[in-house]
Amino acid sequence: MSAWKQFLSQDIIVEPFELNKSFTFPASQFTDSNVDIDRYLGINGNFEFTQSLTGNNNDQYGVLIYNSAKELYYSNFLSSSYGSPLQTQSLLPGDDTAGDVFRGSPDSSGRYDNYLQTTTSGVRYFPTGSSDKIVTLSIPSRLWGDYVQPGSFVYTCVSESISYTITDDSQGNLYTNGAYCGNIIYPHGLAVFTSLMDNKPPSPEGYGISEYGEDMYGGGITVGALLSTNATCSFSSSFTIYETQYKATVSPSEFNFSQNPSALSGSNGYIYDYLTGSYFDPYVTTVGLYDEAQNLLAVGKLSQPLPTSRTTDTAIFINIDRT
Repeated sequence: MSAWKQFLSQDIIVEPFELNKSFTFPASQFTDSNVDIDRYLGINGNFEFTQSLTGNNNDQYGVLIYNSAKELYYSNFLSSSYGSPLQTQSLLPGDDTAGDVFRGSPDSSGRYDNYLQTTTSGVRYFPTGSSDKIVTLSIPSRLWGDYVQPGSFVYTCVSESISYTITDDSQGNLYTNGAYCGNIIYPHGLAVFTSLMDNKPPSPEGYGISEYGEDMYGGGITVGALLSTNATCSFSSSFTIYETQYKATVSPSEFNFSQNPSALSGSNGYIYDYLTGSYFDPYVTTVGLYDEAQNLLAVGKLSQPLPTSRTTDTAIFINIDRT
């Protein structure tokens, strides 16, 4: 009797499920090798003349931090906090291609994917004045998995005896004391603080103080506070685990032979007579999963020995979790 049995497609089920875990780290742990949360100071400048390095764990150029955040997350929001409209040309066909007329002018603004965190009208502000600054907080992916759970981000910092608490609104916006101060990109584990008191107020022609008020932009938080050693970062991760369930079915006529070493008699290695009779029912204690080359890949242990049935199928379910 064979000790092997092939799984059929209906014997295997793969089901994803989401796990969440909450983390809280004080700034004193940001540099730990198993944490590695980094904070960077980005500055608007010319790389040829401004090559200052920033970062607690991994040094980066401040100008490149500024430019990367600008291009990745704010390129559509440089002229308006609600985003630039997408301008395209319209074609009026002529008798032939030479007679085609294009109306309107194409505009490259508004055409970039800025990783919006909401389907509603989001608000983003990015400072563009000379030497303006931003601060980014980068969380390594091993801590947040698939993405940072919306509504879970809390960053507290203290500077000059003033305490700030920054939270996200589940839509990708960051607020402190009711004032907008930046954005969080959940699937990148990155918080970008753009509305800082260190920068000049936005111009009235754009989307600055005259339109939204001081409570909206320039809400009072400073670079010194964001980079303070007296800070704490809290968030929840979201990680997808895939559970594979294998259904091992033992028919009444299958696996009716014991492979337990105690079933063999002393020196000759014969099976004891009482184990060869028709009344003998073996017990299942272990199930092994093998590949096509009969290499053992996984072992499933039953909590207690399971007797096989002489009249009905015996089903054993093996669950394996994997990322």
